[in-house]
Order: sequence, then structure tokens, then C-alpha cells
Amino acid sequence: MIVVNLDVMMARNKLSLTELSQKVGISLANLSILKTGKAKAIRFSTLELLCDVLHCQPGDLLEYVPDDELPSNLAKQKYNKQ
Repeated sequence: MIVVNLDVMMARNKLSLTELSQKVGISLANLSILKTGKAKAIRFSTLELLCDVLHCQPGDLLEYVPDDELPSNLAKQKYNKQ
């Protein structure tokens, strides 16, 4: 499973979702979908904007976690979607 660490990077940069939305030009709704891990994909252009504003690398935002290392609540979410 790919985990999105947007909330971690926002906290490190002391940015709210509203402030990030304004700086990157992405709607609050779309950022919220990304932040909560409900996004199915992300455009490279969006990733680039986020990295620029959050002063990070793509690997700081996206993390691969093997299924056997997922917390049980995330594993249940993943398999309920399939």
C-alpha cells in the first residue's frame, strides 16, 4: 500500500490545509482526498507543486508499506475497497 504523508509534511512546515491549498492552487477537496489516503493517483505536476511548497522530495510524501506491516485498521480499509 502507498501511504501519503502529506499531514506530516504540512506539520513540519506549519501549514494548514487551507494555506497549502492557496499556495499550490489545488482545491481543499482534492487536497483532503490526498491527505486522507483516498486518492487513486497523483499527477507528477501536483507532486512537483507540493514538493516545491513543502520543501521536500517525493519520497517524503509517498511511502510504500508492505501489507503485512500495515496497521490492522489500514489493512481492513484496503481490503474492503477491493
